[in-house]
Amino acid sequence: QVRLVESGGGLVQPGGSLRLSCAASGSIRSINAMRWYRQAPGKQRDLVASITTAGRTNYADSVKGRFTISRDNAKNTVYLQMNSLKPEDTAVYYCNADIAPAYSVTLRGYWGQGTQVTVSS
Repeated sequence: QVRLVESGGGLVQPGGSLRLSCAASGSIRSINAMRWYRQAPGKQRDLVASITTAGRTNYADSVKGRFTISRDNAKNTVYLQMNSLKPEDTAVYYCNADIAPAYSVTLRGYWGQGTQVTVSS
C-alpha cells in the first residue's frame, strides 16, 4: 500500500524558516510529479509548488523567491524549504504525488495526512 508521510511542520516566528519533508513508501513502480498544497482555515486548498521527475519547478506567486521545492528520487522524497515566513503562510501543508503502484502502470494521485505550519510571534 502506497503512503505519503509529511514531517517538519511546527511553530515559527515571522521571518523564520522551516523545511518540510514528504516520503513516499510502499510498493511503488514510479513517481511522476510531486507537489505541495496548503489549506488555511476556512479557505480552499491551494497549490504552493510542484516539481517534475526531471526537476522542473513551478511556484505560486505568493511564495516565489521564498520557498524552494526539491526532491530526492532515490529516496522517493520531496522537500519544501520555506524561508522568510509570514503569518499568512500559516496553514496545513499537504504533500501530493502522482504514483504508479507496483501492481499497475496507471498513475494516480496520493495525498499525505498534512502537517501544520504556524507563523506567529
